[in-house]
Amino acid sequence: MVRSFLDLSDAGGDAIAAMIGDAVDRKAERQGWPKAKPDRDAPLDGHVLAMVFEKNSTRTRVSFDVAMRQLGGSAFVLDNASSQLGRGESIADTARVLSRMADAIMLRTDDHAKIEEMAHYAHVPVINGLTDRSHPCQIVADLLTLVEHGKALPGLELAWFGDGNNVLHSVLEAAGLMKFNVRIATPKGYEPEAEFVELARQGGSTVTLTQDAAQAAKGADVLVTDTWISMGQEHAEAKLAAMEPYRVDAALMRHAKSDAVFLHCLPAHVGDEVSEEVFEGSQSVVFDEAENRIHAQKSVLRWCFGQI
Repeated sequence: MVRSFLDLSDAGGDAIAAMIGDAVDRKAERQGWPKAKPDRDAPLDGHVLAMVFEKNSTRTRVSFDVAMRQLGGSAFVLDNASSQLGRGESIADTARVLSRMADAIMLRTDDHAKIEEMAHYAHVPVINGLTDRSHPCQIVADLLTLVEHGKALPGLELAWFGDGNNVLHSVLEAAGLMKFNVRIATPKGYEPEAEFVELARQGGSTVTLTQDAAQAAKGADVLVTDTWISMGQEHAEAKLAAMEPYRVDAALMRHAKSDAVFLHCLPAHVGDEVSEEVFEGSQSVVFDEAENRIHAQKSVLRWCFGQI
């Protein structure tokens, strides 16, 4: 049976916990090694990953490439400019072709229906590198980062500020699976999709929706934000104005626990969603989080191949 990773629930809580444990162990074993040196067991030796980008990327592109090298495999990149996708070849046909030429497919795109179609027609694992609906690989890296910094996931109090976007949707999915709570501070009209809130609550998470940023931050273990304007959005002046009260700055951080950490999936617009003082401060772990995309991706790939 082909294992695809379109959302966190495709794996489930036990598997995500196992992925995090695997990532911690593999990362520790590599300390001091060159970045492209394969792991001792090279578990994906001879495997190749097709990386398909319909949206721009830095961390997703580099982390999957390096992840495959560290696992002993390789990867190649396709985008609209350099493939027939840009000339109208269907997702279905692309999926069937790539299934015969690669061992797995990673797709970064806009409409979530595209990745569902890719997985339907592919005969190899398909991994969600980001859609407008969700960003599950990012959240595996975020959870890994929190664990590394001494945060137990069950009972964790996570506070989110700003736009109710695809990253928040995956945070909420993770909350229900890993049993932590989420306080969401957004301006009216920018809340996350209700189905993700309900999904978290059904999993036992307490989800609080508020327009008061200080209330959301009070006593939190981790504060999280993302860029206010997502890729492809235009005419955003009204949105930017609405987001102003939700900037994560030093005053907001003081409402959280003294050992709280700050997360941001990057790229950041310093001065908009986060102040420079917080972004560059001692509580910020954003570059640990970025590095952990490699280690999280490795474990996601191993899960897809039935090794976790």
